[in-house]
Amino acid sequence: MPHAPALSPAELEARLRLHGLPEIGPRRFRALLAAFGSAGAALSAPASAWRALGLPAVAAEARRSASVREQAAGALAWLQDDRHHLLCHDDPGYPALLGQLHDAPPLLLVAGAPALLERPQLALVGSRRASRPGLDTAQAFARSLAGGGFVVTSGLALGIDGAAHLGALEAGGATVAVLGTGLQCLYPRRHAGLAARIVAEGGALVSELPLGTPPQAGNFPRRNRIISGLSLGVLVVEASPSSGSLITARLAAEQGREVFAIPGSIHHPGARGCHQLIREGAQLVECIDDILAALRGWQNLAALPAEAAAAARPAATPPATGGLLDLLRAEPQSSEALALRSGLELPEVLVQLTELELDGRVACEQGCWVYRG
Repeated sequence: MPHAPALSPAELEARLRLHGLPEIGPRRFRALLAAFGSAGAALSAPASAWRALGLPAVAAEARRSASVREQAAGALAWLQDDRHHLLCHDDPGYPALLGQLHDAPPLLLVAGAPALLERPQLALVGSRRASRPGLDTAQAFARSLAGGGFVVTSGLALGIDGAAHLGALEAGGATVAVLGTGLQCLYPRRHAGLAARIVAEGGALVSELPLGTPPQAGNFPRRNRIISGLSLGVLVVEASPSSGSLITARLAAEQGREVFAIPGSIHHPGARGCHQLIREGAQLVECIDDILAALRGWQNLAALPAEAAAAARPAATPPATGGLLDLLRAEPQSSEALALRSGLELPEVLVQLTELELDGRVACEQGCWVYRG
C-alpha cells in the first residue's frame, strides 16, 4: 500500500503488534529490531531472549495476546484509507529533524498529508487558559508564519494551540497537530471539528500512540518532544511557570532548536512563564522579523517570498499609542478590532496596549480593552 512503509505485510503487522505492547517505548523498540533483525523475529524469539535484553516480562507475555493482534488488525484496516499513513523510523519519508532525536518515535501514524512533516515547521504553543490578547497574538503570528511558507505545528489543545492552528488555516497555510492520544480518540473533543478541518484543508494529525489510546496524563509531556523535534524552533506565546509549554520549550533547547517567547504584562500571570524562558536564554519576540532573523541560518529553510515577509512586518513608523486611546474612548474593543481599525499589525497593537496598561490608561475586561483615562 502506498501510504504505508515498504515492508512485507507480515513485517508491517509485526511492527504494529510490537508497537502495541506495554512498556515498549522507542528505545526498547529499536533494541528489539537491532537484536533480532526484524519485528517478526522479535515476536517469535523466546521469552528468555527478551529477558536477556532486560525487557519487562509484561511485554514478553503480551506478544501473543488477542488484544494486541486485534489492535494491529485495526491499524491495518485504518491504513486502507488513502488519507491515513504510517511512517517508520527507517523510512526515507520519516521527518529528518525528528529522526535526529535519541528517542524519536519508531512509528508515526498520520492522518492527512505526511509530506508536511519534512517542510520547515515552527511550533507555536502556550497556555490552555489563555487570555483574549494571548489568543489574538497566537492567531496573528500563525497567520504570518503560515502565509510566509512555514508549517505551523502545535498540539491541538485548548487555548493557544487551537488559536495557532486556526491562524494557519485562515492564511490558507499548512498546520500539523501532534496528539497526546491515538488518532481515533481525539482530545479535547471540543476540537474534533478543528481536527477534521486541518485534514480537509491539507494539514496533518500525527501521533506516535496506538489509534485507540485514550487521554493519559503521562502521554502529553512525551508528545511535546515530537512538537519540538519536528520544528526549527518553538514560539511560546503565553504560559504560566507550570505550563506544559515550558516543557516543550526546554525540550527544544535540549534538541538544539531555537526558543522564542513573547513578553507580556507584569500583572498577567500568563506572562510569567514567557518571562522565565527569556531569563533562561529564549529570544524575546515582539514581531515576526525577530523569528525570521533567527531562522535565516538554517540551510534547509527556503527564503520566504518577499511579499509574505513584507506583509508579516509591522509598519516601520507606527502611530503613537494615542491612536489606540482615541479608538477606545469611542467604545471598548478587542485586540483584533483595534488592529483592523488602526491599520497596525496585531503584535504591535498588543505591545502598545501593554504599555498603556502599565500606565493605567487601559484595562482588559472580559476579552475587550476599555479606556481608563
